[in-house]
Amino acid sequence: MAHAAWFGRVDYEPTWRRMQQFTDTRTTATPDELWCLEHPPVYTLGMAGRPEHVLSAGEVPVVPIDRGGQVTYHGPGQLVVYPLLDLRRLELGVRELVTALEQAVIDYVSTLGIQALARRDAPGVYVDGAKLAALGLRIRRGCSYHGLALNVCMDLTPYARINPCGQAGLAVTDLASLGASGDVFEVARALLPHLWRHLRLPGAAAVLQLEQHHAGGMQFGVDGL
Repeated sequence: MAHAAWFGRVDYEPTWRRMQQFTDTRTTATPDELWCLEHPPVYTLGMAGRPEHVLSAGEVPVVPIDRGGQVTYHGPGQLVVYPLLDLRRLELGVRELVTALEQAVIDYVSTLGIQALARRDAPGVYVDGAKLAALGLRIRRGCSYHGLALNVCMDLTPYARINPCGQAGLAVTDLASLGASGDVFEVARALLPHLWRHLRLPGAAAVLQLEQHHAGGMQFGVDGL
């Protein structure tokens, strides 16, 4: 049993706190979930993150959080996918989880005519050296939260005010810059079957409901399996 949900655009911190709560209260019978959404502009700084990698945040808030990695940016036009998974039940190791998320993106963008690749030394998905998708995870009680951020059609200028993922001068791109059309919700629906397959989730790939449910209450819009 697994579910996928579309939340629309939701604030970062309440979503993060809800992920923690979900992970801390789930049982071995709790279905796995994939949360698909956007965030308003925010920089997040991982547990090993160095504040000096935030060069000039300006009016964008900086939120220290409990995932791995350095600093990244979330904003409108970026698809964020949070895999809330029981890794023991799925028999997935952390490296396998990272690879599955990366490969799902690589497979999806290949259907758009975009050749992308992963790097062993720097998690994420890259096109011609520019970062298209970032990963940051936390594993607690054998379960995962945080996850994947895929740049779809966004303002990329906020990346110039940080060292993305702690790498000075790292180029960042999005699907729109690579010639692909589609909004974040459409990309979420198209990416989901690839995530389902690579994460070895049970059942056929879920299809997100077309309705964009009220985001403030974090209401699920789910097709159950």
